[in-house]
Amino acid sequence: MEVRSRKAEQTEATRSALMAVARELFAQRGYAGVGTEEIVQRARVTRGALYHHFRDKKDLFRAVHEQLEGELAQAIARRVADGPADDPIELLRTGVRAFLDHCMDPALARVALVDAPSVLGWQEWRRLDEKYGLGLVMAGLEGAMAAGAIRDQPVKPLAHLILGALSEAGMLIANADDPKGARAAVEPPLLALLDGLRA
Repeated sequence: MEVRSRKAEQTEATRSALMAVARELFAQRGYAGVGTEEIVQRARVTRGALYHHFRDKKDLFRAVHEQLEGELAQAIARRVADGPADDPIELLRTGVRAFLDHCMDPALARVALVDAPSVLGWQEWRRLDEKYGLGLVMAGLEGAMAAGAIRDQPVKPLAHLILGALSEAGMLIANADDPKGARAAVEPPLLALLDGLRA
């Protein structure tokens, strides 16, 4: 039992090391600028260890992207949980601001917004975006509708449209020469979009 436990810890440590190194390198140089040989050398593991955990570099990139998406969803959920419980529209606005703030993170911008659509393909990128973001948006909209702040309407299509607007805003920030300026430019129209939903 102890041997299996130690082996499981070692396996997890190897996977974590590969993920950490890949995340750092993908964030710095992008998917195309990073080779698997550099990843295994920096992680101090063998090439066989890489292929034990991941099918190929794309599979490793997918895991890094999914990790970033999960962390983003958790961070937004925490910010919203700390927001004003008595104003559901303001909670949605808090979520939008949190998302835009995180788009300023170079790792998230490069991996999730610049490289992921082309590396993973649009359909898989959208699937992962929906997996982590759609539920948050739907929960916010449902809460606002239940409180009477937004008129009742089908939640899922509206959530998809808002998620699409957020993705576009994130890509504008990630691809901008001046990310800070782009972030400042996209926030007012996104918040106006939410304000336009008020009942």
